[in-house]
Formats: sequence, structure tokens, C-alpha cells
Amino acid sequence: MAYPGKNRKMYDTPRHPWQAIRMTEEAGVVKKYGLRNKRELWKAHSILRKHRREARKLLAETSERGERGDHARAESKNVLGKLSRMGLLKKNAELDEILALEIEDLLERRLQTLVYRKGLANSTKQARQLIVHGHIAVAGRKITVPSYTVLKDEESKIGYYVGSSIAQKEE
Repeated sequence: MAYPGKNRKMYDTPRHPWQAIRMTEEAGVVKKYGLRNKRELWKAHSILRKHRREARKLLAETSERGERGDHARAESKNVLGKLSRMGLLKKNAELDEILALEIEDLLERRLQTLVYRKGLANSTKQARQLIVHGHIAVAGRKITVPSYTVLKDEESKIGYYVGSSIAQKEE
């Protein structure tokens, strides 16, 4: 048995690594969102795949009667609530809408993208640099992880960190 605290890979690589069409599409997405490498894109794909798998399982179980169906309906409300708090779905969404999610929906919720969209940085690469160097805060808390998934209610609380030299220049 492996050591339980050991880090494991959080993503799956493509099954066919040298497909020109997929590689050019991935390169475009990496450039558009300012990702460091394709590994970050593959992590987002794995997260999306996990949510879709869970939605398919819950769709199958909600049609059942009895205790198992009731549990699946309650669990589906929890999943939909979580994804709506993340800003991926609307408030009154259905399980089918999880299956319609795209990778761009998930990448739009990253802190790096939202810092750029709010105008705190001139490019996605600069947004990444500002985050890593500790100039960006969410609700007053310094975040140094560009892939941090920003919740819908935290989105308006993105700004410069109080102790940052950039925030002092703004005053």
C-alpha cells in the first residue's frame, strides 16, 4: 500500500498524444487563457469529466423508486447548488445542464481569467504574474494560486492586496 499523503496526478493525459488537430486546439486554449502549460488544461478537463460522470450517475439513479432514488435526488440538489455557487450553472438548473458544460466555462471561473476580465491586468500572462507575486486578493485574503476557482459571490471582491506595492501606488 502506498503512503496516504503521497501526491498523485490530478489529471489524465490524452490517450493519443500526437494528434495535430487536438494539439492545435489545446494550444489555442492555452494561449487564450494564459495557462502555463497543457497540464493545467488537462486538469480542467479532468474536473469537468468528474462533474459529468457524477451527473450521469445521478440521472440514472433519480429515476429509481425508494430510498436510493430519494438519496439521488437530494444529492443532485447538492451538486447543482455547488455548481451554481461556483458560477458554472444558473440557480434553477437541471442535471442535464451539467452535461452541456464546456471547458471554457470552467476556465472562465479561474482567478487568473477574472483578474484579466476585471481590468486589473493588461493580459492573462500579467494577471498570472500579479497573482503569483501576491498582488491580488479575494475578499481581503491574498491568493497566490492562478487556478483558484472563484465563487460567484467572491467575484465582486477581487482586488489588489492591501500590502501590495501596486495597491499603494493606486492610492
